[in-house]
Amino acid sequence: MPHIKQIPVGEATGLLKKLFDEALERAGRIWHIVHIMSLNPRAMDSSMKFYAAIMFGRSPLTRWRREMLAVVTSRTNDCFY
Repeated sequence: MPHIKQIPVGEATGLLKKLFDEALERAGRIWHIVHIMSLNPRAMDSSMKFYAAIMFGRSPLTRWRREMLAVVTSRTNDCFY
């Protein structure tokens, strides 16, 4: 249970609703790491675009290597996302 106030998915409007809808379409759920940014939809939008650029944009690293680095970094930091 996060200690950061969040806007419930059903109460989202405007940009936040659009971002929640995109997340649901992409992942089938709203991950906590996305939801905790609900008080600042512009920051959420920028964060998701940054993630997409890093994980899916052009890179000398293959997609699976990027994913492996994310998993190792999460594990090293005891992050369970």
